[in-house]
Amino acid sequence: MEGSGCPRAGRNELTGNMLAGGRLVQPLVYMQRLELVRNVCREDTLRNLSHTAVSKFVLDRIFVCDKHEILFCQTPKVGNTQWKKVLIVLNGAFPSIEEIPESVVHDHEKNGLPRLSSFSDAEIQKRLKTYFKFFIVRDPFERLISAFKDKFVHNPRFEPWYRHEIAPGIIRKYRRNRTETRGIQFEDFVRYLGDPNHRWLDLQFGDHIIHWVTYVELCAPCEIKYSVIGHHETLEDDAPYILKEAGIDHLVSYPTIPPGITAYNRTKVEHYFLGISKRDIRRLYARFEGDFKLFGYQKPDFLLN
Repeated sequence: MEGSGCPRAGRNELTGNMLAGGRLVQPLVYMQRLELVRNVCREDTLRNLSHTAVSKFVLDRIFVCDKHEILFCQTPKVGNTQWKKVLIVLNGAFPSIEEIPESVVHDHEKNGLPRLSSFSDAEIQKRLKTYFKFFIVRDPFERLISAFKDKFVHNPRFEPWYRHEIAPGIIRKYRRNRTETRGIQFEDFVRYLGDPNHRWLDLQFGDHIIHWVTYVELCAPCEIKYSVIGHHETLEDDAPYILKEAGIDHLVSYPTIPPGITAYNRTKVEHYFLGISKRDIRRLYARFEGDFKLFGYQKPDFLLN
């Protein structure tokens, strides 16, 4: 099961500064992120929002590269497609990122990316203890906007069930104005996500909920000791750092990031939440508060007060 592969050189040897795209990066920032997670995980008042079981649902989210001893937890709507391409190349399914057809990236029969859930308990524990483990986060509300646009507005991958099955389910339960006949609105989506009893709908929607459930539910950051947590907002620096720490920077590069795409856009967030009641926004924040606190995102007071 243990692939051959190069030793993971340089994983913990980074003590000084390193240049990424001509900018100085302090590895200190990555240590501080992990320290923040450890501290928030210890807060009893947040326990329900920061802890989760390492269930099959979580193990299904974690992709394995045995050859280079890497585990990657998928957090959709945070540039995950590109990281999956990196791992597909490392696993040897394709020689370069450019040669991977888009249709293959998310096809788990063809992309050569095993999930951690496919191993025995002993093999899972061994990998969790010894492999390099990482995932990426972004501002939680901006991620929800991205999920809403991607699945219910544009739907570029043509996944009709979001519009034809999931949207009507949300509208039926959460639309205030019954005479309103438009398709799903962001307000309906917010009300569904902020409902403390959202789980009965989630069960009906199955794994499609991965695009909007919390990072806690996806990756169990209080239960699994991750090596690096990347931030979408600083991905230009974080991607090269992750590749270097994982000892694979000489084998593969993260695809070029279009300028401005990772920056937090407060105007967009304000636009989407315009007209949504403070009560609904507060309930939404209450559900995602663990994500905000664990990963150091500012509480969006401009929406809540």
